[in-house]
Amino acid sequence: MWSFIVWILVGALAGWIAGEVMRGDGFGFLGNVIVGVLGALLGGWLFGIIGLDPSYGFIGSLITAVIGAVVLLFVIGLVRRPAA
Repeated sequence: MWSFIVWILVGALAGWIAGEVMRGDGFGFLGNVIVGVLGALLGGWLFGIIGLDPSYGFIGSLITAVIGAVVLLFVIGLVRRPAA
């Protein structure tokens, strides 16, 4: 149970940080958790592809989740951008 709570908190923090980096504000608690958790999955996958081990405790998990969430928000921004 404790690991689930930490997982949610890391996701919320990573989503908030990514929201600050990419658009200047967060997405609310639930939105931050969703973006952070999806970012953690994407970041872990991307780090695995390039041969990095993202499992360095809390800080490593947070960095992985933030990088993945920023990439996720960047791609979503490209898809949602209206054609000029």
